[in-house]
Amino acid sequence: MEGKNKKTDSNRKGGFDKFRKPEPSPSREKAPSVRKPSKPKKQPAPVIDTEKEDLTPRLNKYVSNSGVCSRRAADQLIANGEILINGNAVLEPGYRVQPSDRVTYKGKTIKPIEQKIYILLNKPRDVITTLSDEKGRKSIHDLIRGKVSTHVFPVGRLDRDTTGLLLITNDGELTRRLSHPSFEVRKIYHATLDRPLAEADLEKIRAGLELEDGLIRVDGISYVKNAMPNEIGITLHSGRNRIIRRIFEFVGYEVIKLDRVYYAGLTKKDLPRGRMRFLTKEEVIRLKHFKV
Repeated sequence: MEGKNKKTDSNRKGGFDKFRKPEPSPSREKAPSVRKPSKPKKQPAPVIDTEKEDLTPRLNKYVSNSGVCSRRAADQLIANGEILINGNAVLEPGYRVQPSDRVTYKGKTIKPIEQKIYILLNKPRDVITTLSDEKGRKSIHDLIRGKVSTHVFPVGRLDRDTTGLLLITNDGELTRRLSHPSFEVRKIYHATLDRPLAEADLEKIRAGLELEDGLIRVDGISYVKNAMPNEIGITLHSGRNRIIRRIFEFVGYEVIKLDRVYYAGLTKKDLPRGRMRFLTKEEVIRLKHFKV
């Protein structure tokens, strides 16, 4: 037994550390040059809010930037004839909204929200990822009530029993970017299992599993550093439903705790459970302009 424990410890050296932020790519770490340029140096383009610059935005963009819903959901509202322009239903998402147009939804005039809000929430357990619940269960709205004056919505969702990082915003364009599979947004979870994970099963997960809805490959998996062998760090970009729990169920384990500790370059450092904070300008720029 003693020899086996030594082997496990050696294999776990340098494992997943839930407090360590993943190393940024070299392109993000590169420091600006200090050499004196021989000719005027081209400055980076300023970050411009395109909603302010575009006087005739596409209808689906106009609706999503009004805080009503995400871009994808806006397409559906338009197709259903629920968005009216000057009293008439327009079924084309690409229609260019003119400055003189009056756009309404459910009888109310909607306009793009100029001030974008970006909130990072450390979601507790037993809180659902919706803004309201007909069954009266506690939702994320209860956690941000009184702190936000405009309509916002979560980017993706976490199960009721899953804790950790959740991004909330009224920026429909950013929601679309972070939710679309092609952007491969990286997420890291700290999973606690009902029993120690065998190294053979860890290797099975690392190699990829054929689940009922297709092949799933994780970006990384390891034992949590300085923790018991039933605590696992797992990195992936898939947004499939209950994917972490289903991965471990496939190899015969039950996830008893699941915590998202990293999302799109954001960590929960200095963010206690149940608390929220607004993103910094630098964090928003990174989310919008870099692969995260």
